[in-house]
Amino acid sequence: MSEAKVTGFLSINADDESLCKRHVSQSDAGNGCIQDVQLNFLDDPGKNHTAKRAQQNTTLTVLRDVIGPILLTILSFYLRLKRIDQNNNVVWDEAHFGKFGSYYIKHEYYHDVHPPLGKMLIALSEWIAGFDGQFDFSSNGAYPEDVNFKIMRQFNAMFGALCTPVAFFTAKWMEFNYLTVYLIATMVTLEHSYIVLSKFILLDSMLLFFTLTTFACMVKLYALRKQQMTRKWSVWMLLTGLSIGCVCSVKWVGLFITVIVGLYTCLELFKLYCDNGLHRLKYYKHWLIRIINLIVIPFLIYLYCFKIHFVLLYKSGTGDSTTNTLFQVNLEGTQIEASPRDVVYGSELTIRSHGLSPNLLHSHVQLYPDGSGQRQVTGYGFADSNNIWKFEFSRSSGLQLHQNGNLSDRIIPITDGVEVRLRHKNTESSLHSHDVPSHVSRGNFEVSGYGSQSVGDEKDDWIVEIVKQVNSPNPVYANEDPDILHPVSTFFRLRHKVLGCYLASTGLTYPAWGFKQAEIVCKDSWSHRDKSTWWNVEDHWNSNLETADDYIPPKSNFWTDFILTNFAMASSNSALVPDEDKYDSLSSNAWEWPTLHKGLRMCSWAGYTTRYYLMGSPFNTWASTASLIIFPFIILSLLYRWRRQKLHLSEDQIWRVAIQGVFPFISWMSHYLPFVMMGRVTYVHHYVPALYFAILVFGFVVDFALGRVHWIIKYPAYLSLFGSCIYVYNLFAPICQGMNGDKAEYLPLEWLSTWDMAA
Repeated sequence: MSEAKVTGFLSINADDESLCKRHVSQSDAGNGCIQDVQLNFLDDPGKNHTAKRAQQNTTLTVLRDVIGPILLTILSFYLRLKRIDQNNNVVWDEAHFGKFGSYYIKHEYYHDVHPPLGKMLIALSEWIAGFDGQFDFSSNGAYPEDVNFKIMRQFNAMFGALCTPVAFFTAKWMEFNYLTVYLIATMVTLEHSYIVLSKFILLDSMLLFFTLTTFACMVKLYALRKQQMTRKWSVWMLLTGLSIGCVCSVKWVGLFITVIVGLYTCLELFKLYCDNGLHRLKYYKHWLIRIINLIVIPFLIYLYCFKIHFVLLYKSGTGDSTTNTLFQVNLEGTQIEASPRDVVYGSELTIRSHGLSPNLLHSHVQLYPDGSGQRQVTGYGFADSNNIWKFEFSRSSGLQLHQNGNLSDRIIPITDGVEVRLRHKNTESSLHSHDVPSHVSRGNFEVSGYGSQSVGDEKDDWIVEIVKQVNSPNPVYANEDPDILHPVSTFFRLRHKVLGCYLASTGLTYPAWGFKQAEIVCKDSWSHRDKSTWWNVEDHWNSNLETADDYIPPKSNFWTDFILTNFAMASSNSALVPDEDKYDSLSSNAWEWPTLHKGLRMCSWAGYTTRYYLMGSPFNTWASTASLIIFPFIILSLLYRWRRQKLHLSEDQIWRVAIQGVFPFISWMSHYLPFVMMGRVTYVHHYVPALYFAILVFGFVVDFALGRVHWIIKYPAYLSLFGSCIYVYNLFAPICQGMNGDKAEYLPLEWLSTWDMAA
């Protein structure tokens, strides 16, 4: 036997090389000899007529590239649409996302931890269904007869069903053996977690679909790597950017697949950089095209989604508290009432921060557990009487308001540079700072509520610094005195008289002892453009002044709204931490997902309801997890053989190994490890995108193991894999198609004691 030669990432014997050459087809010439050997069972070696052979190849191509994926897609739609309305109650997170969609129907502003694209698509499904937005999607509540929830669920199911053809063509473009391509597509089609999540009004199927399309577009760019700068390549580059924009606009988890595309792009650019025959100007053109398509276009899609989001939600709603004053006051039905236009000593008011946590200045009777031990001062976004403060004369001025607090004989406005004292209405304490370290951030001073109307010192005094006035579109108020503090339109800072620091919101939150409210500090600030030190008066009350009912507030700045909304989303995500005092039966740890240690009950488990259990297919999950363990050893083996010069790999073969195995493995890590490391509460559905990449790694391992074995072993092995996948789906089909009747009937499905589908 002569020395082995390598084609693809496997080795074949030189004796087989002539067989390879005889059976390679024109359409598959670029796929390497191994693929051709693997596929030659589909040809008829006894036929020597060129015309007949061409006809057979055409028929074969139509069967495997058109008819096959169409049939799998039809099956995918059938499984996801089957009995989709069997449970007519609000299931699991339909209580959230169905409600968010209804806000678009009612045009009421809301706040959520996810970007708006997925929820706007849900709103579209509700509009198609003729929904009027009045149903509140209360958890486990029954859908009224006039709410066509079936159409809403069917709309969502389309995204899940279309994952099948995307997975098929992704595997095909990765140059897997066709049997492996069909195995991967079948696993995606029959994956229980994908099916059950597709049946309800959720974001997970949309996220999965756009994650798959993004990876598919990247793989297609790999397939076209020798046709760069052609029209076809440019179209797929654009589609990659569109997919990135969409996946990031559904959930921030989309950033994980964006990193993978970025890694692939960097490798491509490095390869081009090493090409000495490529003119530098053309190289820079490659950079420019990728920056436009993979950075600018996705960002514009993300940005435009928020623009539509703000346009649609023009009424006051549940999410007002997360926005700045100018945004709120321009909402229809705003809770910010018309008020006098000049803020004066004796005025009662609320003031809102311009920092990344645009909360209202707040205090309450609770004390700091350490530091000064004085009353806490925090940032709080919701309407509360503890948000109300009153402008008083400074301690050092020696002046005091009248006993009844009015200024009927002397009205003195708050102007730029004056000294003031802010007294908390409910606790009577003064806004105070001193040389005590802040509790969460470092390098700042604590801000507290101290003393009373009669007890205090000069550390209660602050100096007003007006930094900006925004003019009203009403010409009557277009020329307000820029040196006087006005509600809504005046942005100002408060400088501590003794320490020289500025009242600021850090964007961080206090621990449980501070009710997880925003941290307020006194910080050194070297620029008047430091938005964390900016404040504005929001609500303003003074019975001695005339209310300006005809005042028209300025419009808010879109960029400010966009940035603050995204930071509010980040803050809300950070706040999703497990509650140590409360047991969450639905949550799970990251290690439980690839091991299939635990599932999730998606709805009421009463015997008279149709029940759904969120859990991956045991075949898909355990097989793919095993492949994740095997894969590094395969790569180490290849590297060892290459290092020992027993394996010779061309550049194309190295790229093939990377795209078939390395990138799916890294993609799995990028979608899984963040949930291992983060401190937020996690659930089974967080593994959904990572599972797909684990399945691709499984395809690589199967392709590697069966690529050159004899057909007597290979075909039965593939048959057993297909059979196991189908058998396990049928066995566990009730968990995704709905379990009815006596729960004891499903006891045989509890392979592990931690599965509680029959309890």
